[in-house]
Amino acid sequence: MTMQAESFYDLSFKTIRGEEYSFEQLKGKKVLIVNTASRCGHTPQFRELEALHKKYSPNLVILGFPSNDYMQQDPGTNEEILEFCEINYGVTFQMMEKSSVRGKKRTNPVYQWLTDKSRNGWNGKGPAWNFAKYLIDEEGRLIGFWPSKIKPDDPAILEFLEK
Repeated sequence: MTMQAESFYDLSFKTIRGEEYSFEQLKGKKVLIVNTASRCGHTPQFRELEALHKKYSPNLVILGFPSNDYMQQDPGTNEEILEFCEINYGVTFQMMEKSSVRGKKRTNPVYQWLTDKSRNGWNGKGPAWNFAKYLIDEEGRLIGFWPSKIKPDDPAILEFLEK
């Protein structure tokens, strides 16, 4: 049985440009949340994420959360990260402010929700590396988690996006 969770839509976070971004505006959309890094072997996944954004928008919103948590693979400032993503991968999906996605005391509030089954209803898994993926459905429920090695255009993810 799934436990009752606090609402995903109560969350908010700052964008990479420093603007407050309320998740309430995401009601009725699927949301793919990915912890990103600019200097990782999985960094080319930005290309696939952008392709999903172009294909499924506006029904899918992708939120990239840059993090320097794994072997300092995203040491830049918010401005440097955004420039890297735009120039090298043409990223137009929403990038969020650089933050921590792991560690009990440092984890940002969004990742606290994503990794606490008493809050999200079932999942306790945090990202083990950069480019882990979490899928939220149109009702604000966490419905999927995929590790870094699963690419954004993997059939398992596409199946959820096409429902």
